[in-house]
Amino acid sequence: MKSRWSQQGVADALGRWGDDCGEQLALRLYTARLIGADPDLVLHGGGNVSVKLRRRTAIGEDVDAVCIKASGSDLACATPDDLPAVAIDALRRLRTLNALEDDAMVNEVRRSLLDARGPTPSIEALLHIFLPHAYVDHSHADAVLALTNQEDGERAIRDALGDRVAVVPYVQPGFELAKVVDDAVNANPKVEGVVLLQHGLVTFGDDARTSYERHIAIVDACERFLEKRLRGRAPTSVFRIDESPGELTVRVAPMLRGLLAHETGCEDRPLARSILEWRSGDELMTVVNSREIEQIAATGPLTSDHLIRTKPRFMLVGNPRWDDPKALREQLTQEVERYRRDYSAYVTENGGSMDGIDPSPRVVILPGAGLLCWGRSKRDAQIAADIAEHTIHTKMRATLIGSFVSLCDRHLFEMEYRGLQRAKLSADTVQPLTGQVVVISGGAGAIGSAIGRACADAGAHIAVTDVDGDRLAVAVERINADCGADAAMGVVMDVTDERSVIAGFDEVLRAFGGVDVVVPNAGVAHVASLDELDVADFRRVMDVNATGCLLFLREGARRLRSQHIGGNVIVISSKNVLGPGREFGAYSASKAAAHQLGRVATLELAEYGIRVNMITPDAVFGDAEVPSGLWREVGPDRAKKRNMKVDDLPEYYRRRNLLKTTVHARHVGNAVVFFASNLTPTTGAILPVDGGVVEALPR
Repeated sequence: MKSRWSQQGVADALGRWGDDCGEQLALRLYTARLIGADPDLVLHGGGNVSVKLRRRTAIGEDVDAVCIKASGSDLACATPDDLPAVAIDALRRLRTLNALEDDAMVNEVRRSLLDARGPTPSIEALLHIFLPHAYVDHSHADAVLALTNQEDGERAIRDALGDRVAVVPYVQPGFELAKVVDDAVNANPKVEGVVLLQHGLVTFGDDARTSYERHIAIVDACERFLEKRLRGRAPTSVFRIDESPGELTVRVAPMLRGLLAHETGCEDRPLARSILEWRSGDELMTVVNSREIEQIAATGPLTSDHLIRTKPRFMLVGNPRWDDPKALREQLTQEVERYRRDYSAYVTENGGSMDGIDPSPRVVILPGAGLLCWGRSKRDAQIAADIAEHTIHTKMRATLIGSFVSLCDRHLFEMEYRGLQRAKLSADTVQPLTGQVVVISGGAGAIGSAIGRACADAGAHIAVTDVDGDRLAVAVERINADCGADAAMGVVMDVTDERSVIAGFDEVLRAFGGVDVVVPNAGVAHVASLDELDVADFRRVMDVNATGCLLFLREGARRLRSQHIGGNVIVISSKNVLGPGREFGAYSASKAAAHQLGRVATLELAEYGIRVNMITPDAVFGDAEVPSGLWREVGPDRAKKRNMKVDDLPEYYRRRNLLKTTVHARHVGNAVVFFASNLTPTTGAILPVDGGVVEALPR
């Protein structure tokens, strides 16, 4: 590991923050970001840093203060707001106490905030305050943990670092650890840092560069020591299979996703679903397919800081029955049930309650496929996967040089269910479609993109599919810009090509793990009277609107069934099914075919808990950013037949319906969200979204 301190970086930091925050805090932010940008040091809100300085209060009094990273904030993108300032004097007096409970500690720290609106400082705030140094850096460096988490971790650290650091045993983070670290430094003021066994590393200095470069130098020494000990040692490969990890993941992900769904207690939405992040890099697969993976999976995390994301242990499916889907499902069922029993026992035996707790694993190891990590959102799953990858690689190195030893279950439980740790988890309100995956055909068009946006707004993850790659990219970019970077993915798919549809759904499974809502929406139109309708044009429209609907619905239904947790199929039909228009024979017939497929699917899929409903929109023109491709094609002819301009068509259709209202694409999206939310026990229904067109009333 090398120092990434540079004069250009210093100049950039001073230019960005120096004028407003001063040099000390600007340099603090600079090295905080250097640490946060290295995943071998910290991951996703881990670690913390501080700087001591003088601050002026509202009455003009200068006080000693410390700016400490807020709990759960990310060092990699730290800003001044992420390092709230607290007055030091009153907090230092807490050093005389024998004990201090978490709630009281947080209260005292928050009482000392110079801005009461600021976020709560790190759980390690008192550690930073008790130490006398201007700058303090704390990380959970992988190389350090590979040595500390050994049967004789202190000896391993001494062999690697000598006396340049103090070494303290594991102590629960907070008040007690702050005192232990302060005592260790007072006993030997010349040390460059403190190694916390089974926890991490703390360094300090009177300037930002000293504290940071001490940190890097100590981690580098541990890395070099590890590499020397690892020479000639490698994982023992024992699992081999001809199929690729991607092929196996497509097979197993929906099975596993269904098994991991847990009861919510809500009759309308009885199951909470998870989103997948799948990892299968070459280096990772070397470990996953090794003999040592069993030992690695049986032990706990590198540091208790990771518990809230991954739980104490990963679930390993040893020797998966890839050759027999039925046997594989039975094997997965048994392993999930075993994990849930073991986790429930871990909680109750340590004095906890399982009320409202999901006992399912967050990380599943499958030889042949890789790591399948699960979360309430894609982001949650990615965080779990990042931590799991680092954990597996580090534990493998620790295992190869000795014997990895994790914290005992009691210590793990105390941290996993500690209020200060649980507070780091997202407290976002569960939305109607949270945890659901919606797949839309024709998703780049006016109606398709609006359906995607409405479902993403309702909390779903969206797979937007379309044959037009350029328009698809724009649609996905718009959804992610408005709803979050991981809300939507794009899949180029031609619904008239069976292989393309199958490959597209497989891509969705690898990205999200499964499917919950299937929306056949892709459609084209052609204007011609029956006596002038060319068979080639008729077949083209039928191929997209009818055959395309069949292929999309069929492949979606297969994925829904494989999960065993129900779902929704929502066919975007048309007003023309019930009220056809002149010279619209190809479109009306093809949409009637798609509509009838939906009705048949209602009968066939009900036994699997899958609801099928149809929406019949009319005259959706889109907007300036996403105009309707269908109306762009047929609009000129429709206008000509009515002796009007193309721009007059929206007003004509508005006045034609009973409510005299404009039908927008978002209205169709709202209808999809209604059905997907399971607000009513409805299947086989037709919901008009047309303002009321008399000849198309399905009443």
